[in-house]
Amino acid sequence: MSATPTTHDVVRIAIDRSFLRGIVVALAVGGMLALTSAFGMSGLTLTARLAYWLPLMLAGAIWGEVCSRLVDRWIDMDRRPWLSVVALTVVMSGPLSVLVWAVTRSVFDGGTGGLLDYLGPVVIVTTAVSTLNVFLSRKPVQTHAAPVDGSAPARFLDRLPMKLKGATIRAVESEDHYLRIHTDRGSDLILMRLSDALIELEGLEGAQTHRGWWVAREAVRGVSRGDGRATLTLDGNIQAPVSRRYAKALRDAGWY
Repeated sequence: MSATPTTHDVVRIAIDRSFLRGIVVALAVGGMLALTSAFGMSGLTLTARLAYWLPLMLAGAIWGEVCSRLVDRWIDMDRRPWLSVVALTVVMSGPLSVLVWAVTRSVFDGGTGGLLDYLGPVVIVTTAVSTLNVFLSRKPVQTHAAPVDGSAPARFLDRLPMKLKGATIRAVESEDHYLRIHTDRGSDLILMRLSDALIELEGLEGAQTHRGWWVAREAVRGVSRGDGRATLTLDGNIQAPVSRRYAKALRDAGWY
């Protein structure tokens, strides 16, 4: 194999669609909280409320991205979205309560109550934002074939290990911090996250079918259903799962 998994976890936040969506949602909620003078802040000007809420919500979005990657390792968000919301709220709320308490004491000269007074409001906001992010992410990322006009091929092709150069990609499967590339010449691993790969796969016709799978459309040879879920059969007898999260969008796109 071209890469060997290590025992060290590499935690990094990429500026991908999921992260950007989380930032937008958080800032939108922060703007709403400022406009409505939420949690007894009617005595402040709108500018002051925005200056208070927007940085806090931005910090919360970054922390939420870290937490979502941790939760996603233990809970299948495709099958248990509400459990994911609960887990995210639990993991995020403690540290965020400390942050909000510290910032608020600094802004309001310490006369704002104790740490536990902030836990309830933080849980409410965190639950709302987590719910929006979990359910807004239910649409699969689809990639499209490059126009036949001399356009550059998909950047992901440059990442193929030497033994797979020139091979036809059938699917890309996530394995921890690695991706297994399934091709007509076999498979191999590379060190990369699927969210990054989805960006570089643009130029090839395909779609994300599961949180850990991207499938080339031309590789699909059949579909089977069991236990309320679909599985795509690809060339080479590769079995690619279709999560409930993405099933409707893929059916509407004519995948099966």
